[in-house]
Amino acid sequence: MSKILLAEDDEMMRTFLAASLKRAGHDVQDFEDGETALNALEREVFDLLLTDIVMPGIDGIELARRGAELDPAMKIVFITGFAAVALASGTPTPAGAKILSKPFHLRELVEEVDRVIAA
Repeated sequence: MSKILLAEDDEMMRTFLAASLKRAGHDVQDFEDGETALNALEREVFDLLLTDIVMPGIDGIELARRGAELDPAMKIVFITGFAAVALASGTPTPAGAKILSKPFHLRELVEEVDRVIAA
């Protein structure tokens, strides 16, 4: 079982993703914004950060950067409907971070999470 931090500002999406990952056997803690997610990263160690890129306050890219500073071994997957726009500016992201573009099938999410954790 992997310990996953999920940061997603859309409540329905967050609830849906957390439930799906829990059914797949993962330990998931979910947060509605980057600030509360960062607080959790400062207190606990996670195997994977699964974060939306576009969120109010601390966005997913900044959350991932700070999370990677706290724990360079933590894996990172961005989930977003705006990947091309959000990353078009050449914004540096942590090495090895993956992007899963919305919409995606839950099977794809679970497979990608499992693949990234196993790598």
